[in-house]
Amino acid sequence: MKRLTCFFVSVFLFMAVQAQKPISPNLFGIFFEDINYAADGGLYGELVQNRSFEYTASDHRDWNPLTAWQFTKEGFSYGTISVETSSPVHANNPHYVVLNVEEVGREGVGLNNAGFDGIVIKAGEQYDFSLFAKQLGANAIPVTVQLKSKNGAISNLATINADSKDWKKYTAALTATQSDDSATLVIVAKATGKIALDMISLFPQKTFKNRPNGLRADLARTIADLQPKFMRFPGGCLVHGDGLGNMYQWKNTIGPVEQRIEQRNIWSYHQSVGLGYFEYFQFCEDIGAKPLPVVAAGVSCQNSGGTWRIGGTGQKGLPEDEMKAYIQDILDLIEWANGAPTTTWGAKRAAAGHPEPFHLQYLGIGNEDKITPVFKERFKMIYEVVHAKHPEITIIGTVGPFHSGEDYDLGWNFANEVKVEMVDEHYYEKPEWFVNNLTRYDKYSRAHSKVYVGEYAAHDVKRRNTLRSALSEALYMTSLERNGDVVLFASYAPLLGRRGHTQWNPNLIYYTGTQICPTINYYAQKLFANNEGDIYYSNVISANVADTAKTFSASCVRDSKTGDLILKIVNTDSIGIPAKINLAKLGTFNTNAVVTVLSGDPAAENSFENTQNITPQTSNLTVNKSFTYQAPASSLTVIRIHTRSAGKN
Repeated sequence: MKRLTCFFVSVFLFMAVQAQKPISPNLFGIFFEDINYAADGGLYGELVQNRSFEYTASDHRDWNPLTAWQFTKEGFSYGTISVETSSPVHANNPHYVVLNVEEVGREGVGLNNAGFDGIVIKAGEQYDFSLFAKQLGANAIPVTVQLKSKNGAISNLATINADSKDWKKYTAALTATQSDDSATLVIVAKATGKIALDMISLFPQKTFKNRPNGLRADLARTIADLQPKFMRFPGGCLVHGDGLGNMYQWKNTIGPVEQRIEQRNIWSYHQSVGLGYFEYFQFCEDIGAKPLPVVAAGVSCQNSGGTWRIGGTGQKGLPEDEMKAYIQDILDLIEWANGAPTTTWGAKRAAAGHPEPFHLQYLGIGNEDKITPVFKERFKMIYEVVHAKHPEITIIGTVGPFHSGEDYDLGWNFANEVKVEMVDEHYYEKPEWFVNNLTRYDKYSRAHSKVYVGEYAAHDVKRRNTLRSALSEALYMTSLERNGDVVLFASYAPLLGRRGHTQWNPNLIYYTGTQICPTINYYAQKLFANNEGDIYYSNVISANVADTAKTFSASCVRDSKTGDLILKIVNTDSIGIPAKINLAKLGTFNTNAVVTVLSGDPAAENSFENTQNITPQTSNLTVNKSFTYQAPASSLTVIRIHTRSAGKN
């Protein structure tokens, strides 16, 4: 099969007739799913873990409301701690702690929190602390706040005076006096009496774009550097959840953070939803990506309750008498994103600080769903109402969890029946699968639904992020460009993984509290996304690839905004391959081009010990109307050529 595929590629590249066609200008984007601690402990900037005491054993075995907290009563102090629910800050956030200080001693009674594997702070930088407190006794209680290391204080000491018998928010700024990757936040009550505490929070002031309740700056910047044209969120399997009661409800994630409804994560941890719909849309705007929210299709995940072991029998549909309200929630989402501030839900967006609309254009309904009668019934109910009321929104359906098989066939038949504008295909396969499927979309009908390749990744041996896996994905991406008239979107998955907390591998970007490790796959994705075009040219690049297992693929696109011609050449052979390039019919251009190459040992990978093991290398290249480029062994090459007349075809 591989020999035939390579032969087809060779023939395709040697076709005699020059051809061009418009393709999607938004082909490469990102898919954010809250898996592998991608939100809390990841992209979300909050440094305190379990800040509102809402962890439970249903999130993760052995967890409870005091998980990640340590009760402290040092220096001959004495008191007790309890978790209570009788009078919370808000009914949506029911748990809080009560400190009963019976003897202050030298230190006082309080709580410590070490965040996610330690709180990382940098000398000289400021951190915004806040909490809600309520005085439960006759006297006001001073509370001190400080960052400490194993060896002592490493920030200034701030004091707040909890003097209200009603819940009140208190704030303080802490300045780190030295850097530390395993600091602890220490909160101590300094007088006898009872005090209730909740929503104990610590954020770096330097979040991405300096947003309040913002994102971790270095991780967000690494994502932004991909220049994604869209972002799909918040899942994935997270959306339809582990049972109907665990479906993701977007309305629970907006408004003041203390009023949001937290819940169990299908990946066996907890969602504070501090990173909620407002923050997702704002991040999309900040990085220039089109927002692509995904909502459940009125059914739960077929693998709910662990039923993936017995063929996925856990799919349940919302009761029919609940569907009207559920569909209204989806309509409200569109109004929240796009409505004027005078509308009911547009006013809520405006109240959060964004009076202008978010310009929502795309909406996903469903994710990897098993194509059952109950799924089709619920999807059609949603689709017909949303499409009728908002024809300006492109609805993206699903054709099951795999690239082929029963659900795939049933999903496509159903999409054609309903005339869904676009469908979402997913596949995680070995590198060989991608090599052997370079012509997959050549054969797709241009008259039916367009395609979003919403989740894909090449899984090499032991699911490692090798150069081999990245190059097989790059080969495939050249075919996506070639078929950019039918494949409109594509995104690698998953995007993020926190070291030591992954439920799925491989991922595009790994990180700890102190380090970020972009994989080789990340750099391949970046080279494509940073060098997109909206016009595809065939027959520009050719190579004498013999009918062997050697693999070569290439594409040529033009970015009409800049006029640049962009060539992408992938060679997975162990020797260099001369690529013949003919630009004679593509207008005038500068002879000085920029060439960027990603190459090395196919088995190599980036790691926390060597994050820059393999990265793109850029240099200059002289080009002519016709020239030969020696594509290095095991390489992805991008050649960007500036034209003299931008936009000329």
